[in-house]
Amino acid sequence: SSAETLYYNPAGLAELPGISFTSFYSSYLGEATYSALALTFRNFGIGALLLNSGSIQGYDEEGQPTELLGYSSSAYLFSFGIDPSDLPFLPDFGTAISVGATLKAISTKIGDVRGSGFTLDLGFRMGLPFKGFGAVSISDVAIGAEAVNLFGAVSYDDISDEFPMDLRLGASARVMNVVTVAADLYLAGAVRFGVSYSPVPTLALRVGVLGGASTSFTAGLGVNVQGFLVDYAYVSHTLGGSHRVSLTLDFSALDISALGRSMRRFLP
Repeated sequence: SSAETLYYNPAGLAELPGISFTSFYSSYLGEATYSALALTFRNFGIGALLLNSGSIQGYDEEGQPTELLGYSSSAYLFSFGIDPSDLPFLPDFGTAISVGATLKAISTKIGDVRGSGFTLDLGFRMGLPFKGFGAVSISDVAIGAEAVNLFGAVSYDDISDEFPMDLRLGASARVMNVVTVAADLYLAGAVRFGVSYSPVPTLALRVGVLGGASTSFTAGLGVNVQGFLVDYAYVSHTLGGSHRVSLTLDFSALDISALGRSMRRFLP
């Protein structure tokens, strides 16, 4: 429901109510940093993913230390999402269906060697009219799929490194209007599962599991005040945990009049 959909499934852009901006920062083991920015509108958005490993000790073929090396990677995203029923030449499908695509421009640097390339992701999302079981209400049920890295490679001076293709399947639902459950399956060999509990509309408490080559556990919270969202998460790792912080501005949810009244309290 906000700009983060740009990172996970571009089809979700068709469901956004308006303009949204998000930023993200994470530090891994005090060395590598991972950050992201995204600006989205209804039906399209742009974003950037930035990874920097910091300094890494280099070694020659005999195992002797050489100069310090570094690795960095940048991805620039150009995405769109649309509800096919909005197109005048297509019929209304009777349910909430959206499709989308993301064009990614990738650049990498390993030591003094640079590479670049392009690839494409395709996304699908469908809302399901599910009401629940008896007294247990279930709403906002949705399923989705994303085909990742359909073609392309990072090209260096004399070699190319193909992007790994993957198919991701996901589902989410809201239970009793206070609990959101979400799960993702990556056919390349990973599973994601998370639960978010909102005792009040301005607060969300979250836990999750990231499964793959190793298993990590996550816990965090989010605060939403009139369209200003601050999220924090701790992620466990074998070598130690990492902290993730993000800030989102959902302009469609901002109460401009209330913000103006608050500002006037501080003005002479």
